[in-house]
Amino acid sequence: METAPDTRMPPCKEVNIEDASINRLQQWLQDGKFTAVDLAECYLERTRRLNGVLKAVLELNPDALDIARERDGERKRGFVRGPLHGIPFLVKDNIATKDKMQTTAGSTMLIGSEVPEDAQVVKLLREAGAVLLGHANMSEWASMRATYYAVGYSSRGGQNRSPYNLAEHPGDSSSGPATAVAANMCAFSLGTETDSSVILPADRNAVVGIKPTVGMISCEGVIPESHNFDTVGTFGRTVADAAVALDVICQPRGHFSSQISGKDALKGAQFGIPWKRIWERASSEKSVRIQYQALQTLVSRLQEFGADIIKVEIPSAEAMVPQDGGWDWDYPSKIGHPEQSEFTVVKVDFYNDLKRYLASLIVNPYGIRSLEDIIQYNIQHTEREGGLPGTHPAWPTGQDSFDKSLTAMGIEDETYKSALEFIRRKTRDEGIDAALSYDGKLLDGLLVPVQADDGVAMQIAAQAGYPMITIPVDVGDGGVPFGLAIIQTAFGEDKLIKYGAAIEEVVGGRPRPGFRNIHADNWMYIGVRPEEKKEFQA
Repeated sequence: METAPDTRMPPCKEVNIEDASINRLQQWLQDGKFTAVDLAECYLERTRRLNGVLKAVLELNPDALDIARERDGERKRGFVRGPLHGIPFLVKDNIATKDKMQTTAGSTMLIGSEVPEDAQVVKLLREAGAVLLGHANMSEWASMRATYYAVGYSSRGGQNRSPYNLAEHPGDSSSGPATAVAANMCAFSLGTETDSSVILPADRNAVVGIKPTVGMISCEGVIPESHNFDTVGTFGRTVADAAVALDVICQPRGHFSSQISGKDALKGAQFGIPWKRIWERASSEKSVRIQYQALQTLVSRLQEFGADIIKVEIPSAEAMVPQDGGWDWDYPSKIGHPEQSEFTVVKVDFYNDLKRYLASLIVNPYGIRSLEDIIQYNIQHTEREGGLPGTHPAWPTGQDSFDKSLTAMGIEDETYKSALEFIRRKTRDEGIDAALSYDGKLLDGLLVPVQADDGVAMQIAAQAGYPMITIPVDVGDGGVPFGLAIIQTAFGEDKLIKYGAAIEEVVGGRPRPGFRNIHADNWMYIGVRPEEKKEFQA
């Protein structure tokens, strides 16, 4: 029988740091309970114990302990850069780091390439004194490759798994950073989102995920998907942890962590519950009944603490979301309306944005300079990269989304422009903003499920480019965590963090991982099954 890994958290100089907040870690560092080197070594040992089964970390930083040693030296001299001084973190493998590590979006074709500089968010975190432990695994090319694929899998990192149930899929393309935080392999991490890739893995791994307003955080140095929808988000085990990381990666620096409030902040707060296509679907699906009941119980508790809960509607919901529900960024094209499809925009942006990124590389050993080169490389190495359908179990449909992007050739035609205008109007003015407007004033947020509605609410927020936070609530019968999310209008992060922290206090903290099915070796797919041509809900 295969030996199970040691799932116990190693102590840090006899201090139990499992699930410790950044603030608590900082206090212990300041009190001399341990050093930044000790802390980094503890997280590295945790990674060595668990990464063989979780595959959350794709590559460790060989300079991590040297960086931690420098931060210790600064602390001894009385120089502490801020709340992240000496705190270890990970970044998704599509966020560039100018060091001895590779930035590859999980693909072997970019091994050996050299980026011109750190991504802006990495630069800011280094300046704040945080210690970069490594690169986290991800769905290769941020889930842009195919319409049906093994989520959390990359050719470099293998199959990422959730520490809650290793046989159930870990979320979306930022699953590596989320599972690493959930499993206590680091104190916080950064992921990226185009549509759902921060919020869903946070929700399925019982961590806090903050997806900020598109444009608020620099994506300079991030391997792109779509400049119209891309953003960098933060993962933490508490709202405060995710917020303090968000503070640092903002320019000018944010003050979101100052908004952290207790449950008393709920008194007089007003939240909308968007019903059609969102809570309506959650209430009618037998498979998510436990989630729905738990979330409704939580909403009732918020009322007990003085919150006003109002049933509202997103006016465009019925036009934007199919009757049978389900996340699908190209649904309009399938019913003859590509001029209304998110993927119409993404496939054009990806072709152009990626070409610009690849042109910036100082070293590019395989000569990957365009989407054409990427497609050809995958075909030439199809046994490893699944360039052709049916040649690799992680990508049964090959690279059919890449093929569609190639067909679009980066041309911003009238269909592209119409789709972008339609999406923004329907998700903003006729969507979230309309639902937030109540009785002449703006509600404090829209409360939504993340999984129980098949991902509909988070897709609307992503298409709008609006901020969203998810707060862990419980673990379902299948061993998969779920949470409650809040959506706000553009640049409404302060309210998300204020009320997210208040809800977190009502919940009472995140459930810890149970490492169910620790020897799982199954493939975990999401997307459209090629043999059925219908939406697959994992």
